[in-house]
Amino acid sequence: MRNIHVTPEPVTLEGYQAVLKPSKFGYTLKATVGDDLISTLETEREDCLKWAESKISKPKDRCVIKPTPWEQVSDGKYLIKFSWSEDKKPPIVDTEGTPIENVDTPVFAGSKVKLGFIQKPYILKDGTTYGTSLKLSGVQIVAIQSEVGVDAGDLDEAGAAELFGSTAGFKTQDPNVKVIDTTPASVEDDF
Repeated sequence: MRNIHVTPEPVTLEGYQAVLKPSKFGYTLKATVGDDLISTLETEREDCLKWAESKISKPKDRCVIKPTPWEQVSDGKYLIKFSWSEDKKPPIVDTEGTPIENVDTPVFAGSKVKLGFIQKPYILKDGTTYGTSLKLSGVQIVAIQSEVGVDAGDLDEAGAAELFGSTAGFKTQDPNVKVIDTTPASVEDDF
């Protein structure tokens, strides 16, 4: 049984996002998480890597371990990255568990989401390169930003709704888009 990790509080999406509508490179999601989740993932990664090592076809050859699927971006903050294809698309729901079907919903950098995901070991076809990857099980959109800047398992929309529960925030039928004032602050002359 795979351990599904759920972000207890909403996390902020960072950088370019292709969550509901794929880019030319497919679907992607990047979010910032804290030390506590990464600590759990690092412990779990050790077990995943041991499993992968046991499956290496030529253990006497030089093996290469790929880097972690997260990177530190500041003290105590890490960027986790996900990508998936159309056939591995995870369920994406609003705060009441309603599936989000409108692909034009503006889920961009700055949006707040809860994530459910697993860490999965892999071995590349060369038989000596291995590591772990993060695969989304479900996404709950809590708040959306209105400006532009996977092995999904057996989880369906009902399972994603149960995984995250109900949270105050974005609802498919009643969006709570926040408009951010992007007008530059006035600058006073020193003369």
